[in-house]
Amino acid sequence: VAHLAPTPEDVATNPVDGEDVPVRHFGVILDLASWRALADRLEAAGVDFIIPPQVRFRGLPGEQATLFFLDPSGNALEFKAFADDARVFAR
Repeated sequence: VAHLAPTPEDVATNPVDGEDVPVRHFGVILDLASWRALADRLEAAGVDFIIPPQVRFRGLPGEQATLFFLDPSGNALEFKAFADDARVFAR
C-alpha cells in the first residue's frame, strides 16, 4: 500500500475520510462476507484496533469496509472489502 504523504518528512499518518490512516501499512482486500467474518472474530478476540471496523466513503464510488490493527511486530495491517470489486480504484 502506498499513500502520498503531504511532505517528504517521515509522516506517521495521513487523514482519510476523518481517520488518521497509517501511511506505512500492509493491505489485503477480501470479499465482503470474509471481511465481516474477520471483523467479528477480531472484535470477539478483543483486538486493539488503530481504526475499528467501519464503512468508509459511504454512498460514494469508493465505498469500502475497512479496519486497521498492528501485528505483533508493530506493522500496521489493513483489511478491506468492497460490495462491488469493480469499485476498488473508484474515486
